Amino acid sequence: MTKLWLAQVASVMRLELKKSFFARRGLWIYLLAFGPALLYLIHAIDVTRDHEHRQALLKSHPVETSTLQLIEPRMPEEKVLALVGEPYQRDTFRFGRRQLATFTRLHYTDGDSDYSIGIVNGVVARIDRQDRCNVEKDSAIFATVFQFFYLRLAVFFGCVGIFMNLFRGEMLDKSLHFYLLAPMRREVLLAGKYFAGLFAAVVIFTLGTALQIAALSWHFEPGQVAAYMHATGWSDIASYLGVTALACAGYGSIFLAAGLVFKNPIIPATAVMLWEGINLFLPAALKKISVIYYLQALCPTVAAPESDINPLLRLLISSAEPPAAWLALTGLAVVTLIVLAVAGLRARQLEINYGTE
Repeated sequence: MTKLWLAQVASVMRLELKKSFFARRGLWIYLLAFGPALLYLIHAIDVTRDHEHRQALLKSHPVETSTLQLIEPRMPEEKVLALVGEPYQRDTFRFGRRQLATFTRLHYTDGDSDYSIGIVNGVVARIDRQDRCNVEKDSAIFATVFQFFYLRLAVFFGCVGIFMNLFRGEMLDKSLHFYLLAPMRREVLLAGKYFAGLFAAVVIFTLGTALQIAALSWHFEPGQVAAYMHATGWSDIASYLGVTALACAGYGSIFLAAGLVFKNPIIPATAVMLWEGINLFLPAALKKISVIYYLQALCPTVAAPESDINPLLRLLISSAEPPAAWLALTGLAVVTLIVLAVAGLRARQLEINYGTE
């Protein structure tokens, strides 16, 4: 009997894969998956052009990094110019009706970093330094975008589009009865549809994650990339790809079940999104009844809340130690299996009446 069920699951998967990958209702999913990679590519191109521009400025206004670091607050402008020479750009502003205050900004570069020296009435008042992007900085940016945008929005709504349509789409197309009339257990049908949707979601979104990493690292020197890969790069990439796949499994089970219960996908999607969004503020016990709690624990770097978050909201953030990797995997598997079990029970009672759909 197990052999028959497995064969039926495989048959359903073959029928559903094309729908999952090329459904007309789901073409926007590819934009969610690959859009961030395009943004990272634009960022890489901009960083590369900016670095080339700074190198060109350095040739016309040569200055050493060690010399720029000698500039200190309250240093007279004449001393700055004697130390590092004329800047490649000078901006001057005057304030007050009688122009009592003069603010000057001198711009220097050492080819990698950009120095902006703020001078008020002939004395250095502020020194701003804008460094070139490095692997550590971009890794932190990627961790934040991955956890707060890609998992919570892109993968989330992608799973809404893929898994909610596995049953609800068939009802709208008036084709679900062909499956229900087949000599097949409802649980087998549900398993076949789930694995087909999961395969499509994992392929689409892990490819999107891989393209983001490739685009983000495009502007670095080969030596920097090689050093990062030799250190923690391979394990970090494997973790991000694995977390993406697990997100598809967890959210996919939820929205597959929602597609069996709700006619309107907006209601369950909004409810789950709100629950996942307030995970930071939930007590430790309630945090465990979510997908994002386990996913964040498996990420190489846990992104901290934004530094400019409202102080009152920061007080509401509950502190809970992230679970160990094995516990996070187990918790996510338990949540997914429970949801699929509930979906299986609902599938047993499923009756189709196109007149009421």
